[in-house]
Amino acid sequence: MYEETERCVRAVQSKDDRFDGWFFTAVVTTRIYCRPSCPVVPPKVENMRFYPSAAAAQAAGFRACKRCRPDASPGSPLWNERADVVARAMRLIGDGVVDREGVQGLAARLGYSVRQVERQVQAELGAGPLALARAQRAETARLLIETTTMPMSDVAHAAGFSSIRTFNETVRAVFALTPSELRSHVRGGKRTKSPGVLSLRLPFRRPLCPDNLFGHLIATAVPGVEEWHDGAYRRTLRLPHGHGVVALRPEADHVACRLSLTDLRDLAAAISRCRWLLDLDADPVAVDEQLAADPTLTPLVAAAPGRRVPRTTDADEFAVRAVLGQQVSTAAARTHAARLVLAHGTPIDDREGGLTHLFPRPEDLAGLDPETLAMPKSRRATLLGLVTALGSGEVDLTVGGDWVHARAQLAALPGFGPWTVESVAMRALGDPDAFVATDLGVKLAAEALGLPTSPAALVAHATRWQPWRAYAVQHLWATGDHPINRIPAVEEPA
Repeated sequence: MYEETERCVRAVQSKDDRFDGWFFTAVVTTRIYCRPSCPVVPPKVENMRFYPSAAAAQAAGFRACKRCRPDASPGSPLWNERADVVARAMRLIGDGVVDREGVQGLAARLGYSVRQVERQVQAELGAGPLALARAQRAETARLLIETTTMPMSDVAHAAGFSSIRTFNETVRAVFALTPSELRSHVRGGKRTKSPGVLSLRLPFRRPLCPDNLFGHLIATAVPGVEEWHDGAYRRTLRLPHGHGVVALRPEADHVACRLSLTDLRDLAAAISRCRWLLDLDADPVAVDEQLAADPTLTPLVAAAPGRRVPRTTDADEFAVRAVLGQQVSTAAARTHAARLVLAHGTPIDDREGGLTHLFPRPEDLAGLDPETLAMPKSRRATLLGLVTALGSGEVDLTVGGDWVHARAQLAALPGFGPWTVESVAMRALGDPDAFVATDLGVKLAAEALGLPTSPAALVAHATRWQPWRAYAVQHLWATGDHPINRIPAVEEPA
């Protein structure tokens, strides 16, 4: 979009926050870059320059605006909507792969040479993988500087900088302030003094309908791993350097996020996974316009604009849970998963609630005794086949994986039919066009709305919803009276 100058100018002049994250506006006279919704008086058109990423603006010599905080805007929805190499690369960079494994590790995960990856990312984002990772480190550093009392040396290490000097230079270049000045400029609020605990805001594009988003996560929560506590959805996180616990609470213009991490180097990855879980980088206006064009869905979209697709923080975990949920009720699926967690999960301490375990990894389930599973023999075989395939790498559900290839890998496993494959594609892989045509809830909704009920006929009708069929599923599910469609009331203290 940054190449559509007239459209970008209109967005800046109207301060339209729907375009935050789509592009960044740099002002040649002030050498500052902003998000489109920046509250200051818009610059003259001849002084505007547009960039596809904050990293590109930084590379061109611009520094971040202190008013609109462009580094804290929602991410581009393109990286969630697409499955090409650049989109996969951006998801991996967001998960911290470049910081942990370098550009070579990023290229290896994508199956391309370093040169190919750098060329394609540079061409579309205006900056290479290293510059994009550097911009992310700067954002992580700002969060730690402003929300904690950590010494700057610890902030630098936690944000992923190789040296204090690089940390100081980057912060000064991006924010036009030294780290100490950046901390002193923070007004109001309290900085946490608890080690590893941070409170922050997760921005999103409005509108956002939290009912099905949080309702689904709460209604299907696995005891010990997830819970609804004190008005927040809480869950454990398995992260690259340790583990964490997150509490997420929907607010009017953001999602309040409280993170407790055993290693602060996992902050960027934890934020990325929470945003992915809640689908916060979606473009709800584009989704709703497409779905509302079908008269059948028009009233549903009008009644609840901004529905998101509830996802997962761990794709392997969700795949296992999808198998446990085959042809059983939500309550039964939770029971099966809870037993698996108690027997094979990693115990943790939770000082703020009742979480007890990390969900077991495929390798933790490698020695699983099928006789301990209270389910049909065929489903036991399906679960063991999945665990083996995930552990060996035969099935790749990682954040930078290929959606088409992953579908084919899953479909080749015994016991994996269209419902399971599409459920994993929708909630674990994040494919916005995944469609569970054989789902009972979708079938009942289709019947009530006068839509075709046979899978083939419904798929044919749903072509008009592409590429947003996963969002259409959320509207169809919402027609039923099920706990996944509503957030539980917050219990009043005794």
